[in-house]
Amino acid sequence: AADQGDAKAQHAIGLCYAGGTGVAQDGTEAVRWHRLAADQGNAKAQGAIGSHYASGTGVAQDYAEAVRWCRLAANQGDASAQFSLGVCYASGAGVDQDFREAARLF
Repeated sequence: AADQGDAKAQHAIGLCYAGGTGVAQDGTEAVRWHRLAADQGNAKAQGAIGSHYASGTGVAQDYAEAVRWCRLAANQGDASAQFSLGVCYASGAGVDQDFREAARLF
């Protein structure tokens, strides 16, 4: 299904590579699969890419990119991405520190 463009399946494969479940752990492959799903608007995959950028797993660490991807997912109502975005606002990672915005997102 993932090879046929199913975004949920692509995200699931990304999770497998990220965690080393059934395959060798590979952050670069995780990002590749998550990106395929994220480009189709899959909020979970968008949030996962945000996490990759925040941690520097499979990509160069870039908090501004982490914020961009988490915001895409958060705007679709993804609670995990909203929390991650809130952490960015609370700490000033990739955005100007803003405790009110952090509280709103939490």
